[in-house]
Amino acid sequence: MNNMHLGGRASLQGSRSPNSPVVDQKQNKQERTRVLMRMSKYLLRYKKTVILALLLMLSSNLLALAGPTISGRAIDAIKPGQGAVALDTVWLFVILLVIFYAVSGVLSYLLSVLMIHLSQKIVYTMRREVFDHLTTLPVGYFDTHATGDIISHISYDIDTVNTTLSHDILHVLASIVTVVGSLVMMLLISPALVSVFAITIPLSILFTRYKTKRTRPLYKKRSRKLGELNGFAEEMLSGQKTIRAYSREEVIISRFDKRNDEAVEAFCNAEWHGQNIVGPTINFINNFSIAMVTMFGGILYMLTETTPNLAPVFVISLGGISAFVQYSRKFSGPINELANIIGDLQSATAAAERVFRLMDEAPEKRDVPNATVLENVTGDVRFRNVNFGYTEEKTILHDLTVHAKPGTTVAIVGPTGAGKTTVINLLMRFYDVNSGSITVDGTDIQDMARSSLRRAFTMVLQDTWLFYGTILDNITYGKENATREEAIAAAKAAHIHKYIESLPNGYDTLLTDDGVNISKGQRQLITIARAMLSDAPMLILDEATSNVDSRTEQRIQKAMKQLMQGRTCFVIAHRLSTIQNADVILVVKDGRVIESGNHETLMQKQNGFYASLYNSQFT
Repeated sequence: MNNMHLGGRASLQGSRSPNSPVVDQKQNKQERTRVLMRMSKYLLRYKKTVILALLLMLSSNLLALAGPTISGRAIDAIKPGQGAVALDTVWLFVILLVIFYAVSGVLSYLLSVLMIHLSQKIVYTMRREVFDHLTTLPVGYFDTHATGDIISHISYDIDTVNTTLSHDILHVLASIVTVVGSLVMMLLISPALVSVFAITIPLSILFTRYKTKRTRPLYKKRSRKLGELNGFAEEMLSGQKTIRAYSREEVIISRFDKRNDEAVEAFCNAEWHGQNIVGPTINFINNFSIAMVTMFGGILYMLTETTPNLAPVFVISLGGISAFVQYSRKFSGPINELANIIGDLQSATAAAERVFRLMDEAPEKRDVPNATVLENVTGDVRFRNVNFGYTEEKTILHDLTVHAKPGTTVAIVGPTGAGKTTVINLLMRFYDVNSGSITVDGTDIQDMARSSLRRAFTMVLQDTWLFYGTILDNITYGKENATREEAIAAAKAAHIHKYIESLPNGYDTLLTDDGVNISKGQRQLITIARAMLSDAPMLILDEATSNVDSRTEQRIQKAMKQLMQGRTCFVIAHRLSTIQNADVILVVKDGRVIESGNHETLMQKQNGFYASLYNSQFT
């Protein structure tokens, strides 16, 4: 908790509020340094490649730095007067100049090729780590974060970070070498002329620091707005049928336009203040310094020619002026480029913060030490006085007590929002209970290895999920080394075999984008076939037949009966006709079990909640 700023005489004692601008700037600087250090670790993973890149960069820049000196010597070999030109010397320096620049160009090309390979490695590593970390995050994270925003981390943000790691950082190092080397050469040529930069360089540094402090929040906002735009676009594209069914195209377009305008405005603000102002301003200061060098260099040359006893510090030749001007351009050019790169660094830092914030999200809790591995499961499941809420402010389940005996079918019914699906989420340990306990075969599930607990269940959900692959791959997804014959038997039991056989490629038909090339009911039948192929001892059916017609549902119910034999089953259903044969029916309302029993028992209760639900469906 932040302390309140008390003001008064406290400031005289040197204390500052934690919320003061000075403290905020210090924290931002520390955060920026931490992010940059963390980014650099990705480069250090490929030390050999980085070292080779540095050697190529140093060699290329040092050879290029020799160019102005060589051209200056060639100019000095040309003396006024007929026959005073030392052609042999001039040609020697010309040949050296060509050789140096040619070798420098080749090394630069090799450096570019090397950096492309390094860039590919870094992008691959970062994306793999982010995706691997996503698979460790709890289900609750995906319930509270837009899919489009997460995708934006993996694509746009990582690409932005990679540009800096593979190009900008090396460019900064090359610029430092060029600036330092040019400064040393200028000092050797004419220390007097170097004094010009005593005015222009501080101006560049002060202006760049001033703008950097103000542009960093703009780049953070840019990344955030682009993530929001991606999230909205992903949501709208996945809901096109609903949008068109309600003729909401214009409304959605206007909402998209608003988010698009915000993203464009954030992008333009960041680019305007980070690139369009900083770059041209620094360029003007550098051009001004070159103009000053040229003017004062001409004055010193004239003094050198007309003053016999001129102090050595002021002596300069025509070739020296030419070399000095070239070095001054090499000296000021990188400074101008650095001003532009700072904008890219700001953008990359903001993007890296988003990526690292995702990677710092706490993964699903580790299994307890020596966690129990479920084996030979009988399927005895108990909920004892379970209380749970997705947030601390609101409890969903209140003192829930349930006993599912091995091999029995427990149906959970109730109005929307009663907590039916929450029971399944707790049973699978997608979330952990706030209080109470859930046991399987007498062992608390929190003392079990999650992987073994989840392998003990097979699920058929209302929201079907099929991945990119063949129908055969999707049916065999839940059972390793399943044979084609087993998959066909499961498909027959799920009454989807004839449809699959009618397709041109049969079981080898490729499903794309969650199976959008087949109907919703057919997708659900495939997931039912997947469940029938599984040999898990416990079964969860969450509105498993909600997307099929009544006749098909009746046929599937017979197959389901076979599937459920000998298994402990939890069934969530709104169609009460599908759960009449359940051993126990739990009626859940407001997170509490208000009635329990089989169908006949519950129907005998006059004015009972279950009886009223049933009658409302069949009256």
